[in-house]
Amino acid sequence: MQELDFELDRDYVELNQLLKLSGICDSGGAGKAIVASGAVSVDGQLELRKTCKIHAGQTVQLDDIVIRVIAV
Repeated sequence: MQELDFELDRDYVELNQLLKLSGICDSGGAGKAIVASGAVSVDGQLELRKTCKIHAGQTVQLDDIVIRVIAV
């Protein structure tokens, strides 16, 4: 399992943008497609909202990749 720490420098980041900014995909549009496919969970719950607000302290998982969102 690959674990990544994403340093959040604002109140929140949209889920599709988080996937892009953490290097999981090349664009926000690709991030939206990944979320829409049902492959992403937030804090252990399936998340289908492409622009769901992700805050510091949350964990996002896609297949075997875990992204921990931490405050700067």
